[in-house]
Amino acid sequence: MAKGGFPGGGFGGGFGGGGNMNNLMKQAQKMQKDMEKAQQELEGKTVEVSVGGGAISIVATGKKEIKEIVIKPEVVDPDDVEMLQDLILSAVNEALRKADELANSEMGKITGGLGGLPGLF
Repeated sequence: MAKGGFPGGGFGGGFGGGGNMNNLMKQAQKMQKDMEKAQQELEGKTVEVSVGGGAISIVATGKKEIKEIVIKPEVVDPDDVEMLQDLILSAVNEALRKADELANSEMGKITGGLGGLPGLF
């Protein structure tokens, strides 16, 4: 059997000692605080989307909460409710997509390209 198991005679020895681990922990804690702050700021940021030539407008927050839906009266046709439903669906999906882009952009500033980590956003 080989003695030691890890180079440097112990778990920390081959990884640069405990000082680097402390720095890594401090960086991780700072990143977590920055991410929490950015998530709070996203609640105050909005995206706006219009579809159907401005017939329907949606405002959503960076946290993907729909804040406002505006429907121009001339779009409301009792004989064509399906068109109105399609316009609303399209507008909501586009607003949520833009809110996602905003969130990813803001978080990307903090993570520096680590955005592929599951569960971050």
